[in-house]
Amino acid sequence: MKYKRILLKLSGEALMGDRQYGIDPERLSEYAADIKAITDKGVEVAIVIGGGNIFRGVAGASEGMDRVQGDHMGMLATVINGLALQSALENAGIPTRLQSAIKINEVAEPFIRRRAMRHLEKGRVVIFGGGTGNPYFTTDSAAVLRAIEIEADVILKGTRVDGIYNADPEKDAKATKFNTISFDDVLRKGLKVMDTTAFTLSQENELPIIVFDMNKKGNLLKVVSGENIGTKVNI
Repeated sequence: MKYKRILLKLSGEALMGDRQYGIDPERLSEYAADIKAITDKGVEVAIVIGGGNIFRGVAGASEGMDRVQGDHMGMLATVINGLALQSALENAGIPTRLQSAIKINEVAEPFIRRRAMRHLEKGRVVIFGGGTGNPYFTTDSAAVLRAIEIEADVILKGTRVDGIYNADPEKDAKATKFNTISFDDVLRKGLKVMDTTAFTLSQENELPIIVFDMNKKGNLLKVVSGENIGTKVNI
């Protein structure tokens, strides 16, 4: 395997499958099978998952809700998704630990960096819930922060698109995909990979990002093996 320790970033919307909201058990099972394929190869896996399939703080704020309240609701949604993913992984025979940036001791461990790294060394998949524990920060920022803290080799951003394009491929048939691109070029071209805070943090710490289609079976293993899947962003 090209990468020994990875941080996999999944959006909450990815868990919906073909549904309009909520969690699709079949999609969870598919993800669990793909994750097991790489843990069986000895890859250490940490996961950050969004909560947009349940609640999105920014959307709530746009409807008149207090932004801080909305963001805390979004953080709790990520814990719900983390519990669902944990169940699917354990059903697949993968030992896991769920750590939360918000203290919910009955359902998740508090985030402790050294403990998280020890879990990874023991072959457990660690799911980080609760975002950063602070409002106004996205789960993209949480993913980059946790990846740096656990000394991950790369951030793998699993999406429904097979990489980064110069235009939206779902709207522009002539959109061109990048196989590799630098952080500076992403910023110069105004491409949307992550929110600015997360992207800048990744760039400053020279942490590469690979954007790929997580919904295509086997892609995760191919990426971790070093195959040219998706788009790699590096220095």
